[in-house]
Amino acid sequence: MAQHFSPSADTLFRAVLAGLALLLLAGLAVMLALPFTPHMTRRNDTVEQPVQFSHAHHVGELGLDCRMCHQSVVQSRFAGMPPTHTCMTCHSQIWTEAAMLAPVRQSLAEKEPLAWKRVHRLPDYVFFDHSVHVAKGVGCSTCHGPVQSMQQVYQAEPMTMGWCLSCHRDPAPHLRPREQVFDMDWTPPPDQRARGEALIRHSMIETEHLTDCSRCHR
Repeated sequence: MAQHFSPSADTLFRAVLAGLALLLLAGLAVMLALPFTPHMTRRNDTVEQPVQFSHAHHVGELGLDCRMCHQSVVQSRFAGMPPTHTCMTCHSQIWTEAAMLAPVRQSLAEKEPLAWKRVHRLPDYVFFDHSVHVAKGVGCSTCHGPVQSMQQVYQAEPMTMGWCLSCHRDPAPHLRPREQVFDMDWTPPPDQRARGEALIRHSMIETEHLTDCSRCHR
């Protein structure tokens, strides 16, 4: 029987098949990796706010406590956003005519709250409670990063399921005494593992159930 294709054609065909296989694998790898990239997780993304509030100034320089603005963080799922009168506690006395604070003054005059925009957004199917984490010794900076140095707040961590589970599987390295939860400059001591394990016992954290699906999906 006559040969219809030359040996070089066979080699070319094999090369094309190999190229298609590699292209398919590359596409699959991209599809698997894409959800974990900063583009999808919004890590390091900033959000334009109605007022350009600087945490670096208010927290880092002036030393304001997180709870002054996020007043419900200790007793609620949500940390809360500051009502206008909280801002005006200071700014009725200082920077009273600053142009950048015009939206704050307008909000007070019109009795309309400022439309702050969320920076850290979890999917609707995820249940997260700030008060529980605070009560168990998870510090603000653990999830929100070095807020005290942020001129404009950004999402410092990926906030993915895998990232959350890494802490739920081994919480000891991330726990601190409750009185240090709001200390933005806190750093783990050399014996953090032992201290964290002691805090787990003291707070009666049921580590064997921290990765139960119902913890976060209700």
